[in-house]
Amino acid sequence: MASIQVPDEPAGRDIRAAIPDDFRLESGQRLAATQVVGRLHGLADGPLVVVAGGISSGRFAARWWPWAVKSGGPIDPDRVRVLAFDLLPGRDAFGVTITTTDQARLLALLLDALGEARIDAFVGASYGGCIGLAFAAAFPGRIGALAVISAAHRAHPAATAWRGVQRRLLAFARDCGREAEGVALARQLAMTTYRTADEFALRFSPTPPARAGEPWPVCDYLIARGADYADVTSADRWISLSDSLDRHSVDPRAVRCPLTVIGFTSDALVPIADSRELAARAPNLRRLIEAPSIFGHDAFLKERELVGRALHDVLNPLTALQPDEIAA
Repeated sequence: MASIQVPDEPAGRDIRAAIPDDFRLESGQRLAATQVVGRLHGLADGPLVVVAGGISSGRFAARWWPWAVKSGGPIDPDRVRVLAFDLLPGRDAFGVTITTTDQARLLALLLDALGEARIDAFVGASYGGCIGLAFAAAFPGRIGALAVISAAHRAHPAATAWRGVQRRLLAFARDCGREAEGVALARQLAMTTYRTADEFALRFSPTPPARAGEPWPVCDYLIARGADYADVTSADRWISLSDSLDRHSVDPRAVRCPLTVIGFTSDALVPIADSRELAARAPNLRRLIEAPSIFGHDAFLKERELVGRALHDVLNPLTALQPDEIAA
């Protein structure tokens, strides 16, 4: 994400963990980066909550999820420690094949650098939810509760089809020397999969442009979103992280921690049937929440009341008996 300062962003500090020389991805490759970087903020010695989002998120959780990660919010740094981290260390990632399990292993390096044997909760949305599932499966003794939003245990073939077109567009533009334009166009295409036809029908007039080839009102919106994203990432990094989403596969039976699954019936990228299957097969399901939303896959960013209540239910047990409250 772009480095946009949030006025009430909680103070924090960066955490850096060296990537060992012998660290290999599941593909057998090595990362060019020499360290993984996270950011820790919040209550000292409070319960540790890892927060991870979509492929454009990173360690500044209060910037890409400002209504959720804030004082008084559902993920409250005044009550817990919040740890977020940069996905796929480094901006350039030509030819890197990285899995959600690899991302989980990089998170484990950060935890080791912090001296933390275990996290109290993991809150993951979209790609971050996939990483949370992979972490729970790979490190069952290092996680308390897990909440996944707009994420499932596998990639759906329809989502892979859309992302595959985006990757080919990115590679084509990169190879033609027009990378920024390719990133912007791929973002435009991605936005059509994140949102819903109902939202577009409500927001945009069907008034045609003056001439063929000129943008319609809905296109103006997409063009603006693409332009905002053109400098956020490189084509190679997006290709690697998009591919990582499609390689994601976790056996729900391996996720043994208490699990909350939040899905939306309008989500085209993560169909509600996959959320239901994850919930049905997980051995320690705490709760399955499913709801309609005109925002589709982006509901985790937009449905503040529903998602906020769900996260409160997951995290409140961690902070229900703070020492000062007991003394009072």
